[in-house]
Amino acid sequence: MTKHRIYTMPFAKVYPHYVAKAEKKGRMKAEVDEIIRWLTGYSQEELEAQLEKEIDFETFLAEAPQLNSSRSLIEGVVCGILVEDIEESTMREIRYLDKLIDELAKGKPMDKILR
Repeated sequence: MTKHRIYTMPFAKVYPHYVAKAEKKGRMKAEVDEIIRWLTGYSQEELEAQLEKEIDFETFLAEAPQLNSSRSLIEGVVCGILVEDIEESTMREIRYLDKLIDELAKGKPMDKILR
């Protein structure tokens, strides 16, 4: 079975889209970074290093220092699918991040986004 295309896509290619989505709605890159650090456990320096290495999305998540245990509280629809119903773990992690960025772009306060 072939991997979904997003798994092999460099995280550094997706990251600017997250930032652009947030900035288009008046939010900041620093908030996007805070969400990613909260979800993955990367420090800012580690996040920047991963972006420079241009590792794929799957590896970015697999090498995450400490996936946040509260991420299971993230619920809702992303791309027409309930995040909590996604069975494949890597895809669920990707969609958790997508959902958090969506919430940021919709103006939700950071203390509510970072459950």
